[in-house]
Amino acid sequence: MTCKNSVCDYRDYNLDNCHFERLSKSIEIYVSNEHKFGTDAFLLSDFAAHRRRDRVCDLGTGCGIIPLLMFRYPENTPKEAWGVDIQPKAIEQLKITVETNNIGDKFFPVCADLKDLSGKVPFDCFDVVTCNPPYKAAGQGILNEADAHTIARHEVMCNIDDVCKAASKLLKFGGRLCICQRPERLLDVMQSMRDNKIEPKRIRMVHQRPDEAPWLVLIEGKKGSKPFLKVEKPFLIERIENREFSDELLNIYGGEYSALSDREV
Repeated sequence: MTCKNSVCDYRDYNLDNCHFERLSKSIEIYVSNEHKFGTDAFLLSDFAAHRRRDRVCDLGTGCGIIPLLMFRYPENTPKEAWGVDIQPKAIEQLKITVETNNIGDKFFPVCADLKDLSGKVPFDCFDVVTCNPPYKAAGQGILNEADAHTIARHEVMCNIDDVCKAASKLLKFGGRLCICQRPERLLDVMQSMRDNKIEPKRIRMVHQRPDEAPWLVLIEGKKGSKPFLKVEKPFLIERIENREFSDELLNIYGGEYSALSDREV
């Protein structure tokens, strides 16, 4: 299946509130008030631990930050990356990012509903599927007035079962699904993975500080794998002694662009 990246007509969207942010010497990303990113995207992209030969697909990609981070360093870019989102403006932003960085031969933005990907994204071929899904279950929490923010944070367009069903179709046997989620929804994620023949294999809790409860959990499942769950050491956002960001977090952000560490976590 071949994806043809057409040049987008920027006049079709109000992009007045958009701007570029640099992620490395070679990569920058086009973001807007509606489609931007936070620390959880950096953590998930790093947790996915892609390899050069991998084909990667990001579901609910927004501005494309999770797969784009995999292109920061030319010596370790994936073989191919796809970014899927149901929101046209997000995909138009991502197309601008792809064109600006001259990676259209390896990065394919797709505007589609992840519940209906047949004929739009190839099945049974991806090594890694990532997703930073809505954290709040349908009917919980106060809905944000901005539609893009509501879709990103609440299960109004898809739920965790939809994500795992789509991932199961996209992944080849032995392929990995990597998700970040709030800790209180860990069992929902693991149950949905198993229901869709993806075995939970690895989890890592993210703590602001070691004396605080985790605010995020990173989960990896493998399609067709046998049961065995590895619980990794906690990820600490801050150092315990001075409340500065930890070395591990700063390493994920990237040394020369540590200004990104000003971002809210």
